[in-house]
Amino acid sequence: MANELIILGFALLTILLHKWSRRIRKHPLPPGPTAYPIVGCLPQMMRNKPAFRWMHNYMQTFKTEIACFRLGNVHVITVTSPQLAREFFKEHDAIFSSRPETMSTRLTTNGYLTAVLTPAGDQWKKMKRIVVSEVLKNDVYQSFHSKRCEEADHLVRYVHNRSQGNGVLNVRETAQLYCGGLIRKLVFGERFFGCGMEDGGQGVEESKHMDALWTVLMHTYGFAISDFVPFLEVFDLDGHKKIVTNALACMKKYQDPRIDKRVEMWRNGSRYTKEDILDILINLKDSNDDPLLSKQEIKAQVNEIILAAIDNPASAVEWALAEMMIEPSLLDLAAKELDEVVGRNRLVQESDLPQLNFIKACVKEAFRLHPVTAFNLPHVSTVDSVVGGYHIPKGSHVMLSRPGLGRNPNTWDEPLKFKPQRHTGQVVLHDPQLQILSFSTGLRGCPAVKLGSTMVTMLLARLIQGFTWTPSSHTSLDHLIEADSHILLAQPLIAHVTPRLDPQLYHQIA
Repeated sequence: MANELIILGFALLTILLHKWSRRIRKHPLPPGPTAYPIVGCLPQMMRNKPAFRWMHNYMQTFKTEIACFRLGNVHVITVTSPQLAREFFKEHDAIFSSRPETMSTRLTTNGYLTAVLTPAGDQWKKMKRIVVSEVLKNDVYQSFHSKRCEEADHLVRYVHNRSQGNGVLNVRETAQLYCGGLIRKLVFGERFFGCGMEDGGQGVEESKHMDALWTVLMHTYGFAISDFVPFLEVFDLDGHKKIVTNALACMKKYQDPRIDKRVEMWRNGSRYTKEDILDILINLKDSNDDPLLSKQEIKAQVNEIILAAIDNPASAVEWALAEMMIEPSLLDLAAKELDEVVGRNRLVQESDLPQLNFIKACVKEAFRLHPVTAFNLPHVSTVDSVVGGYHIPKGSHVMLSRPGLGRNPNTWDEPLKFKPQRHTGQVVLHDPQLQILSFSTGLRGCPAVKLGSTMVTMLLARLIQGFTWTPSSHTSLDHLIEADSHILLAQPLIAHVTPRLDPQLYHQIA
């Protein structure tokens, strides 16, 4: 009798699961281009590079805020609606909390050993816990305050040095100098890998490292063919694997020897004070008082930390300054706020940032109108689900369109106009309503929102407080456009700078 009940129960469960599966499948896939057998839309993707523009053009042409592009056997779901974004990553966050396995992320993470790019599982949970509770906890953040101040001062010192020559400044290189110097100081305890330039700018080593870093960023989830047809990776048909491998080798050339040396210093007792993130990672212990992280895990996590710290702040400030130079009244308003909150007798400090709402509004508007990438890092659905009335198959890659959200005409008035004044009250850069994707949210949310917000706000505040900005003869502000292959400025912003504070202030940090 008991066996018969078990069999009957199993049969009923099977019937219920079958009906549930049919109910799920009766919902349509999101609209998308016609897919060929086996290869899906890969031929269209290859004919219409870059892929992100092809995807956005399709959505605009067919006036849809959600689309499905089948690439190989993978359903790539793209979203431009804040409402749908919240349904994916708030209501169903647990379902979409994994990451896809791709060639670029496998190489970058040393085989998925990190906190951000690693698919869901025990390793991801371990590394996320370490990053959140050890590396980015408030005590550590506060202990690194002096390092952040040093790099903010170095930024002003460098720009002032350039202003004393011909006054022409590459804003992109300057923003990267600050972001790169700060994250190297936090991770390794040093601003430069080499000696740097006499005027305080990046040296050869930092320039090579920065170029490699941006190359990796531009190819992370870069729609490589092998990400959707894995057996083609050996042929490297689009060259992505070679490009990423070479760029990572350049990054590791400067990073790995420092990590190896530091590990040995702790082992032989020649270092005994934790002064930076690398020291923290090396000294983590498990329940048996053994090292919690292997050297490979440390190297992979350092890679990820450095990659995550550069692009968003540097790009946002370059775009913000470009837009503000197009409309100088915005620069005047920002400078006026700094004069009222900080004055002209000292440099802006982190304690001033909460009161600089117009400065933060300019940053937020740059995040909205000019995001650093076309899509957020993709999420993977762990089960079949229904979102927005559409069937989302298990294994789908779900990607929020950063420009699609930020320029959505159903959300924003005059969406293509740079209007910092639209952000009022106590401005925060993170938007949990996903009308802007400045920082990711949910289980896969950015763990460094506080550090990232401080970096980008301080960068713009110091540049505007310390200097007057005008277009150089090398820049036509009428033709500031996105590059074809990405959505950064097509050409670096070149500006003319002059000091606007008492000369004594610059001498104090010389």
